[in-house]
Amino acid sequence: MLDSVRVRLTMWYAAMMAVVLVALSVITYFIFWQSTVQRTDGNLAELSDAFLTTLNAEIKDLNGADSVKLAGLTAIVEHRFQDHVFAILDLGGKVIVSSQDVTAAGAGQDVGAERLLGSNSFLKFVDAADGPERYFGRVREGKAHYRGFARRFELDGKKYELVILQSLHQQEEMLEGVTATFAWVIPISLLLASASGYFLARKSLAPVVAMSSQAGKIGAENLHERLAVQNEKDELGHLALSFNNLLDRLGHSFERQKRFMADASHELRTPVAILRGESEVALSKESRAPEEYRESLETLHHESQRLTRIVEDLFTLTRADAGQYPLQLSEFYLDELIGECVHSARTLAKAKKITLSCKKIAESPIQADESLLRRMILNLLDNAIKYTPEGGSVSVSCEPAGSEYAVAISDTGIGVPEELRSRIFERFVRADKARSRSPEDGGGAGLGLSISRWIAEAHQGRLELAQSDSDGSTFKAFLPARVTK
Repeated sequence: MLDSVRVRLTMWYAAMMAVVLVALSVITYFIFWQSTVQRTDGNLAELSDAFLTTLNAEIKDLNGADSVKLAGLTAIVEHRFQDHVFAILDLGGKVIVSSQDVTAAGAGQDVGAERLLGSNSFLKFVDAADGPERYFGRVREGKAHYRGFARRFELDGKKYELVILQSLHQQEEMLEGVTATFAWVIPISLLLASASGYFLARKSLAPVVAMSSQAGKIGAENLHERLAVQNEKDELGHLALSFNNLLDRLGHSFERQKRFMADASHELRTPVAILRGESEVALSKESRAPEEYRESLETLHHESQRLTRIVEDLFTLTRADAGQYPLQLSEFYLDELIGECVHSARTLAKAKKITLSCKKIAESPIQADESLLRRMILNLLDNAIKYTPEGGSVSVSCEPAGSEYAVAISDTGIGVPEELRSRIFERFVRADKARSRSPEDGGGAGLGLSISRWIAEAHQGRLELAQSDSDGSTFKAFLPARVTK
């Protein structure tokens, strides 16, 4: 059951609601209790003022040693209230007159006054009230609770202490009623909140369930399908859009992978077919002239070299895609490396009567993988020579561009057709497929530019087709002077 997000959300919502309700109940109960105490204390203070006023009025009409007691009895009778107990004490704590005396006189006062005034709780209250002029406290007698108030006053030059006790029975009943109300309100509120929370969670997560169901039906055969987006501005809409963008990227990657596999199969099939055909021709007769065997072996050798290059390039790209081709960084001069590459490519250029030149390059220290940069430059030179007709020219330059070096290789070849310029760095893409298969140009497979771009990006640089038209093409590689790991 807890595996469901809706159930977990409902439980969390109910738990938080319970915490809030309990906290609210405690705070409300405390406010009620505090208000009751303050109201009771106020009533006791007002009652003491009225009692002392009556006491002072009665004492004026009396004389003798028992005048305080008689005046106190009269004041107690006049201020008799239900659940109230009065007592006048001297400073030594001795009771002079109390509600108990009124009961003994037959006035019908509460018969519990005698037990209350003789209880240990009352005696402790009197001891605590001995110091301050006014004192509030609590007195207990069995299960009955009283709020007590004590204040000092003076009569005929002598000081006395007035104690008034008010029963808290009504206040406790009210607080018990509040507690009982919370006891059934909170569970009902939690039940309603849980039901509402589950409904809201279910309704809110319904689009997620729909997206999950729809996503589960998307596979390789229907990768073009997308999730429905109900509201692009909310979180679920953003989730659906992100998932659709992911499907777009996966679709493009899947299509590139399919095209790559198809092109790789096609490229590998041709040399394999030639190898098989030549070997079958060579073996079709028991005896042949040495020249014929040599011609067949030359064909087999040429195609095996081409097949080896394709396999090596594919292996390089596979390792690059998997991130398993770490750079072997070292410090060297880029201008010297370019010069060595140009010198190595002169033989290819001379065979096609192409002028290969290198502009003067200043010292260009760099930290990079020397073997990979050599391969990139040779790939670009081979590509330029391959697509430049006889009598054309290829030039190489290298200039600083801020913290980078801009290596440019230009040719006067046929240029890249406009429809292929956006795909020129994709694998197995060739500008002139008919010419690229000829033995004279090495029979490229269309992987050189892909590998070159990966080498530039692996060095935190980039490779661009800067210019291409009927006058030729220019490829520019931007390489940082220092590669950060």
